[in-house]
Amino acid sequence: MTRWNRPLLVLSGIMAVLALVALVGVFADDRVLTGAPVWLKVFKFAVSFTLYGVTLAWMLSVLPTRGRVVGGAAVLITATSAVEMLIITAQAARGRASHFNETTSLDTVLWQIMSVSIMILWLSQLALAVAAARRPIPDRTAARGIRLGLAVSLLGMLVAFPMTMPFQAASDVITGAHSVGVPDGGPGLPVTGWSTTGGDLRVAHFVGLHALQALPLLAWWLTGRAGRVARLDEATRGRLLAVAAVSYSVLVGGLTWQALRGQPLLRPDALTLAALAVLVAATAAAVAAVLRAGRRPARVERPERPERRAAVEAVR
Repeated sequence: MTRWNRPLLVLSGIMAVLALVALVGVFADDRVLTGAPVWLKVFKFAVSFTLYGVTLAWMLSVLPTRGRVVGGAAVLITATSAVEMLIITAQAARGRASHFNETTSLDTVLWQIMSVSIMILWLSQLALAVAAARRPIPDRTAARGIRLGLAVSLLGMLVAFPMTMPFQAASDVITGAHSVGVPDGGPGLPVTGWSTTGGDLRVAHFVGLHALQALPLLAWWLTGRAGRVARLDEATRGRLLAVAAVSYSVLVGGLTWQALRGQPLLRPDALTLAALAVLVAATAAAVAAVLRAGRRPARVERPERPERRAAVEAVR
C-alpha cells in the first residue's frame, strides 16, 4: 500500500468517518427532506466516495509510472469530491436540498459550484483513464479490468446529465430531478429511495458508477481460482472482460431508457423485459463462443521433411 495514492486514501478515510456521523444523524435527527431523513443523502454519498477513493488509490498503485498528469488528476478528484461533500453536508444541516436547488441566491451558488466540481471530477477521471490506457501494466488481465472499469464508470457518470433538465415545481425553481414522471420525494425503495411509482435515473447512474469496482473484481476472479479451474488463458480472459464491459454498458443504457420512459425499476413493461432477455441471451451466447474458442487446441506446425526441403532448394 506504499504506492497507493495518499490524497485519495485521506479522502476515503474522511468520508468513512463522515458516513458514521451521518448514520447517527439519520436516527438522531427527525427532519425529513424530499421524503427521506435529512442525513440519509450525506450517508449514501459518503459511503460512495469512500469506495471511489479507495478504488482509484489502488488503481493508481498498479500503474508502473504515474507522472504529473496522473498525480494532478488525483488531487483534483480529491478536492472536487471534498467540495461536493462539504456542500451536501452543509445543505443537510440547513435542511435544504443540495442538488438541483435554485430557490434562493445561496442555493443557486452552491448548486452551481457542485455542477462545476462534478464536471472537473469527470474530466479528471477521463485523464486517469487515458493514462491507464497508455501505460503498460504487467498483468494484462488486471490492466484490461482497470481500463474498462474506468471507461464504463465514465459512462455511468454521464447518466446524471438528463437529471439537470430544469422545471417548475410549486413555488420553487428546480433545475432537474432524479425521478421521471413523478416528483422527487415520493414512494421509493428502502435506503436507495429509488422511485417505485415512476422512472428514476439514479438506478442507471448507480450501476454505471460501480463498474469501477465490478470489472476489476471480475478480472481478479477470472485470474484466480475460476481461471485456473476453467483453464482460461490470457486471451480468453481478455475477451470475457470485453464481453462483460459491452454488456454492462448496454445494461446502463437500458436502465436509462427505462427511467426516461417513466417506468419504476421493479415494474418494467413487456418491451423492457424483452430487451433485457435479448441482452441476457446475447451475453450468454458471446461468453459461450469465447469459451469454445479458448478450448480449441493450438494448431501444431509439422516439421518439414528433409526430402521436401531438398526438392525445394533444387527448384530454387
